Amino acid sequence: MRRAAPCRTLGAIRRERRVPRPMRHSHDNEPLSVGFVLLRRFTMMPFAAFVDCLRLAADEGDRSRQLRCHWVFMTSGGHDAMSSCGAAVTPCSPFRDPRDFDYIVVIGGVQDEHDAVDEAALHYLQRVAEAGVPLVGVCTGVFALIQAELMNGRRCCVSWYHHGDLTSRFPDIEPVADRLFIDDGDRLTCAGGIASADLAAYLVERHLGKAWAMKSLHIMLIDEARRGEHPQPQPVVFDKVADRLVRRAITIIEQHLGEAITVDELARRVGSSRRNIERKFREELGIGPQKFARDLRLRYGLWMLHYTAKSVTEIGERCGFADTAHFSRHFREAFGDTPTAMRKAAQRGETPVDPFFLHIASREGAGG
Repeated sequence: MRRAAPCRTLGAIRRERRVPRPMRHSHDNEPLSVGFVLLRRFTMMPFAAFVDCLRLAADEGDRSRQLRCHWVFMTSGGHDAMSSCGAAVTPCSPFRDPRDFDYIVVIGGVQDEHDAVDEAALHYLQRVAEAGVPLVGVCTGVFALIQAELMNGRRCCVSWYHHGDLTSRFPDIEPVADRLFIDDGDRLTCAGGIASADLAAYLVERHLGKAWAMKSLHIMLIDEARRGEHPQPQPVVFDKVADRLVRRAITIIEQHLGEAITVDELARRVGSSRRNIERKFREELGIGPQKFARDLRLRYGLWMLHYTAKSVTEIGERCGFADTAHFSRHFREAFGDTPTAMRKAAQRGETPVDPFFLHIASREGAGG
């Protein structure tokens, strides 16, 4: 069997020709080559999810040879990369010629205004862009792309957790916090976390075929790749709910925030009767499942008003309400103001109602 040509040899050929590396697809039979730029205190989860997806697609089984995929870890000066959790990645290479790679993936780190900017890394990212090599900003890696002035006029995907920080630091950039990743051709941005595996699988499928992408995900115990427009999980937190049946019902409700799931359907899915599920909700939470689900959908709407640019009409539809008037009426009853007024308050930096949390205290033994 012929061994695939090493990444550096391919890169050397391209440098001699002085042409940007073209976008390749699965029929080209060349290995997928990825360079990782690991910034100071980079976040381990998105890095590990991305590179492990490549590793598992690169070889048969779990043998980890860099056959179908090549990857290189790079830092300024080639020093070891220290992650936010204290684990170090070694060995790392100094920055290489961008033409060695199909993609340069930037893994961002903890955002601290007192940290010095890695100017060498920013200059390298500018070189990558000039060479026509696609840049991938993962987690807070998108902050580095913005600092390198490579995201002007573009949307960028960011985690809901970093949305506020990004908008305050870079008010001219349009952040998107209601999806997993955005493919904008030569710029790809990802919210981070386990969504990095979804983006890596997306690129593996593009270059090597769907079978290799699914092989990686299945070994990682991920059922299927989520598309870029898949919504991010919303930061809704509940106080302790002791009853197992109620917890299962809440999980189902969370997974169907875009539709008004009926109590009968909810009872069927948890294997209970309508009467029993209503009784348990009232004993545990003090309200019935229907009101609980509606309150949760309204809370989801409140979150989108704060962290997306969607219109009130779009948000009402995403929250499962029949029309804008229906959504606005219930919203005002729940939060004391209209969706439009609440959005304006959020834009002024005010938060009359915390969009992150829905606290419903457990009512042990309470009736109702």
